[in-house]
Amino acid sequence: MTARVAVLGNGPVGQTTALLLAGWGIPVVLLDRRPARDLVGSKAICQQRDVLDIWAAVGAGEAVAAEGVTWTTARTFYRDRELFSYRLPSPDTRLPPFVNLSQSRTEEILDERIAAQPLIDVRWGHRVAAIEQSADGVGIRCETTGGPSRIEAGYAVACAGARGDDVRRMLGVGFGGQSFDDLFLICDIRADLEGWATERRFYFDPPWNPGRQVLIHPCPGGHFRIDWQVPGDYDLAAEESDGRLDARVRAIIGDRPYEIAWKSVYRFHSRVADRLRAGRVLLAGDCAHLMAPFGARGLNSGVADAENAAWKLAYVLRGWAGPGLLESYHDERHAAALENLAVTSATMDFLVPRTPEHRARRLDVLDRATRDPALHAEVDSGRLAEPFWYTGSPLTTPDPARPFVDRPPRGTLPAAGPGVLVPDVVLPGGERLRALARAGFLLLTALGADTAELRSAVAASTSSPVRMCSLDPGTTAALGARPGETWVVRPDAHVAAVAVTPGELAAALRRAHGYPSTSDTPFR
Repeated sequence: MTARVAVLGNGPVGQTTALLLAGWGIPVVLLDRRPARDLVGSKAICQQRDVLDIWAAVGAGEAVAAEGVTWTTARTFYRDRELFSYRLPSPDTRLPPFVNLSQSRTEEILDERIAAQPLIDVRWGHRVAAIEQSADGVGIRCETTGGPSRIEAGYAVACAGARGDDVRRMLGVGFGGQSFDDLFLICDIRADLEGWATERRFYFDPPWNPGRQVLIHPCPGGHFRIDWQVPGDYDLAAEESDGRLDARVRAIIGDRPYEIAWKSVYRFHSRVADRLRAGRVLLAGDCAHLMAPFGARGLNSGVADAENAAWKLAYVLRGWAGPGLLESYHDERHAAALENLAVTSATMDFLVPRTPEHRARRLDVLDRATRDPALHAEVDSGRLAEPFWYTGSPLTTPDPARPFVDRPPRGTLPAAGPGVLVPDVVLPGGERLRALARAGFLLLTALGADTAELRSAVAASTSSPVRMCSLDPGTTAALGARPGETWVVRPDAHVAAVAVTPGELAAALRRAHGYPSTSDTPFR
């Protein structure tokens, strides 16, 4: 099999990229330097609802959701008292708002889907030694136990993870940012903690970890993930040998049996690649950006990278793309990375204040929050991952009637409009709108739209397959669609434009396929 796209790195982001490309009929060679899968440790555990939806497109989302745990209560403590708690609303969609499931198990589920996909060629034990690009493709030289190997591909996606320094160096890509001084200790424990199985617990400055934080997440099968913030000179081996690690765990769970299933120490980073496209190579996941895990934005944003890269590479390889489509990967996902870094950096400024001003603000907020519920919203333990809205993308046609001002309050969604992910509504036939959208460009026509003229406009503007669907009353209400409108939905279920005339539709489709826009003037 001749590889059309080479995916470098067989972690969850690389697995997702390969599966999505194969779903578009694109052959993939999936490379990893490791000899085999190392299924140890929880690692990334919190998978957000819209990421489950992406995995559903490759047959894995429902399995991850079924095995994972969704906590229903979030408790926040300061020193020796509970500051506040809140209950998450019950999900009103097919998939939960998020699940906790170990990265190891998620990788196993994705591996099962890969094994059933003949277009994916998995090659372990392939360390990338050089990446050579030409006008026609990418040559990847690898070192293997059997000797040197060379893979030829049209394009590549670098999903080499947090330690992808060599790959970034080969591509000439910078990776600016900062690293935090403190370390974080993780222990996956198995214990019977009655009442904790659906609770997330966050402790600011508890007596048993003074001056620092502790986070506890429930996982399936009676497992719990505990993260302690510890000093930069922390020595896990020494603490384990003299009994302090056991005392650390028992300070939380008390005198009851437990077992440590996995433990690790790591440092948080806040970094982003200066370019997410280097010629014919796209960077995705931790290879493209690193951020603190509070809010679970690392893996979740990496899976969104994978979807963005996959449909655009598929359209390029099938001859359906304009010259700007591939470059829009950098435009969109670099902006998403910067937003995620801004959110997580603000959280880290609160959790690990670096300046006297930040320390003073943190103490003031926590102290006043013990007495004033109005301060609870300012206690920042991380804003859970959200999709990035492509409102400023070169592929998006703005609509003055639906301006996007800013991120809505935590836990709420913006109104539907250009750049925004479509709501997850069920159509009259039982199919979900997002699933329908992910099969290619989709036109949703409201009452009064002239479908014959619209079809002529489509035929004149693109050679890619474009489907048309009349809006039912429920979906019309969910979108806020108006009579005569046509909603243009991209293959990643984001709205590209809302058009009224056939000319507007033709211009929006060309723009969404990466062709130069003839006008920067918004519709209407």
